Amino acid sequence: MSDPVRVGREPVHPRPPTPPPPGGLPKRGLSDLQTRLLTASILIPWVLYAIAQGGLWVLGTVVLITLLAQREFYGLIEDKGAHPIMGFGLAAGAALPVVAYLGNEYHATVLMTVTLLVVMILQLGRRQISEALASISGTFFGIFYVGWLLSHAIVLREFHRVMVTRYGADDVSGMGIAPESGAFLLTFTLAVVVWSDAGAYFAGRAYGKRKLAPRISPAKSVEGAIGGVIGGTLCGLIFKGIFEIWWPSLSALLGWVAVVIFGVILSAAAIVGDLVESLLKRDAQVKDAGAVLPGMGGVLDRIDSPLLAIPVMYYLMLFYVFLRLG
Repeated sequence: MSDPVRVGREPVHPRPPTPPPPGGLPKRGLSDLQTRLLTASILIPWVLYAIAQGGLWVLGTVVLITLLAQREFYGLIEDKGAHPIMGFGLAAGAALPVVAYLGNEYHATVLMTVTLLVVMILQLGRRQISEALASISGTFFGIFYVGWLLSHAIVLREFHRVMVTRYGADDVSGMGIAPESGAFLLTFTLAVVVWSDAGAYFAGRAYGKRKLAPRISPAKSVEGAIGGVIGGTLCGLIFKGIFEIWWPSLSALLGWVAVVIFGVILSAAAIVGDLVESLLKRDAQVKDAGAVLPGMGGVLDRIDSPLLAIPVMYYLMLFYVFLRLG
């Protein structure tokens, strides 16, 4: 007996496949890691070339990074409802590397003092008196946090000139500080920071159990921080060894014991610098400070560790030279 439900029905046929669009099937985009590596493959050669060339190449690169990163910082301030004095803040932040290039960190510090006075005077003419404290604090801290800290990249690259000004050419030459030693010092610092970040990332993923700063950055662990210090220190030793083989005159000023000590301190400074920027972003309730670098977020997200590590390296070197020449 036939099924009464099926009587009179057309047989069911599958639908033909949907034809592809005229341009073919859509291509899958790059993964986040691939995008990050592509961006790094462009940025790293540029930074290394600028450091090798020195002079205006480093100055121009630092000024550009300062403007981009400081603008992102002011964006975080605005997300909190404050209104920094944007134009003056950016101009002052960009002026600090220029002053450091023409003089040294002392002249940049003098400019910082003048900048604070000007910011307070400018605030007197603004309508929103209720925002005076937030505006002055945010504007000045942006100049300090980005412009002043990053200006130390200039004096670190020009370390030979700075030391000659302080101690004289004969003493500096006798200590093994070559005219291009600053290229070694700045590249050494950045290499240690990068390897510290990488060591912290992989050690944290493999062994991370105890939270380092759960309220600021829940993903960071104590084990990751230890891995970062080990990775950064090992990088310092490898970096020193490479220069000892190919360019011994540039790395002669830094002994092996100093490399280990500096590697530990710089790695720790890089971790603290990362946590500081994470604190600022968490307060502003944003994931990234910007989106100018594909796969990496903002410029401020990339320089958070060097922002603290570079000044630390510069003042470590000042103390190191003082001990040896004192």
